[in-house]
Amino acid sequence: QVQLVESGGGLVQAGGSLRLSCAASGRTFTTCAMGWFRQAPGKEREFVATISWTGNSNLYASSVKDRFTISRDNVKNTVYLQMNSLKPEDTAVYYCAAASGKRLPTTSPADYDYWGIGTLVTVSS
Repeated sequence: QVQLVESGGGLVQAGGSLRLSCAASGRTFTTCAMGWFRQAPGKEREFVATISWTGNSNLYASSVKDRFTISRDNVKNTVYLQMNSLKPEDTAVYYCAAASGKRLPTTSPADYDYWGIGTLVTVSS
């Protein structure tokens, strides 16, 4: 079992930065691939970023590549999403997720079996 709690969301102006954190509990966290997804109002949930269990490899959605950085600290049981150069279209609820059956990065929501409740990011223009 893995429990996930996101934090760090809020209101920021376009061009600003935020860092999201995802605190995980459970013995399997350190062997899970982890991911961030987001869901904007009226839209489907979409993949943002994913990281391997070691933190040595990652993948990003094209819309956030070169602006967002995913990282993890397996000692602190925490995954981070550093978001820079934020745009109004980044406004969404951001969800942290764990794929207990995967060690390598995966972009498919179907691979993730544990989800946080989300944290709202609002980017004003």
